[in-house]
Amino acid sequence: MANDQPPRPSRRGFLKAGSAAVAAGASLGATGVAQAALGKTPAQAADPTMAVEPFYGLHQGGIVTPQQSHTYVAALDLTTDKRDDVIALLRAWTDAAARMTQGKTAAPLPPADAANTASTADTASAANTNGAYDAASNKGAPDSADVLGLGPCGLTITFGFGPGLFTKDGKDRYGLASRRPAALVDLPRFNGDQLIAEKTGGDLFIQACANDQQVAFHAVRQLSRLASGVATMRWGQSGFLSGPRGQTPRNLMGFKDGTNNPSTAKPQLMNEFIWADATPDAPWMAGGTYTVFRRIRITLEHWDNTEVGFQEQVFGRHKYSGAPIGKKNEFDPVDLKEEDKDGNPVIPENSHVRLSNQASNNGAQILRRSYSYNEGTNFYIERWPPWRQETEYDAGLIFLAHQSDPRKGFIPINEKLAKFDMMNQFTTHVGSAIFAVPPGAKPGSYIGAGLFET
Repeated sequence: MANDQPPRPSRRGFLKAGSAAVAAGASLGATGVAQAALGKTPAQAADPTMAVEPFYGLHQGGIVTPQQSHTYVAALDLTTDKRDDVIALLRAWTDAAARMTQGKTAAPLPPADAANTASTADTASAANTNGAYDAASNKGAPDSADVLGLGPCGLTITFGFGPGLFTKDGKDRYGLASRRPAALVDLPRFNGDQLIAEKTGGDLFIQACANDQQVAFHAVRQLSRLASGVATMRWGQSGFLSGPRGQTPRNLMGFKDGTNNPSTAKPQLMNEFIWADATPDAPWMAGGTYTVFRRIRITLEHWDNTEVGFQEQVFGRHKYSGAPIGKKNEFDPVDLKEEDKDGNPVIPENSHVRLSNQASNNGAQILRRSYSYNEGTNFYIERWPPWRQETEYDAGLIFLAHQSDPRKGFIPINEKLAKFDMMNQFTTHVGSAIFAVPPGAKPGSYIGAGLFET
């Protein structure tokens, strides 16, 4: 291989190196990264560290993929004023992501190292380079090497575009303003929002999910490094998920989270509620989705001092079984018309389940794919009785929701929740962002190619 080195993060060498990376990836052949990263989602490996998810495909991974145990999500702000820089970055990211999802390093290691630590494919490609890795021209090692030997761990990497890619401060920076989807709206300010600027917004979105915490963080770390000189980190957030595989996970409040999701095993539901159509304003979004991120802090100290019966009224479900109140099993249908002997709704009017249910929202559904987070402790002044001022957990929920149109999904649903949900006395939304997540890439192409090339 003539030049299978990672693209230079500096703006001056970005275009040439980015193109070379894609050409190199496409030339690997049937045993290379492009072929290994292409195909149907395989059955989960018995060892979750050896699970492999395809990178290339009709849709991006990490959306309907069965949830892995860890995530690291991040948003970056573009600093370049050149459209070609953005394209080169996306090419470099696509190449690196295709490699990492297959358990490889973000770029091939130098021959001396590759022979001892990399896969057979990496060793062969490294041996065919015209010389050792040029650290001086690439500003660092080809990979941080902190995940060598850990396995692919079911890694998926998902990319998205924020409103700032299209217009920022009233300026069309890259000639893309006319291609901004109407569905990529600026989120309104919801009742009770206490958003922190440093945890909100972003021009580019990266979501890495894996069955190992370090593998997820490593992926974002390498991609962020490749963006040097073109984009800078705006915010990053790690998350975790616990529970038996194949079962609905529980959040930090102890309740099952995502029971009422539309089934990802039913393509008709995914096409109706999750995958975007080729609209006249954004034909390039066909097969993509729109992702809403919310960082929701939960006052666990307050929650833990409430009775289980009250907690169930807040959720509208039984805590231990996950069943709707009055039912026995988790997936028993939610009956919003059922009343008790006194004529009161069995599921309270301001419970989370009732307010978020599709029957209360004109049939709208979103696909929740959330994770818990724990950032240690901090000093807080609570906005609900008893208005305590004390050191509390900085912990909660990384809410991630995918939908075909947030104007029909997340926005109307959350407007209702923000005003009436009993859960609001325990939660505060402190981070927020929205992204257009394009369809998957084809080998030899790159994520978002339809936006830039049509």
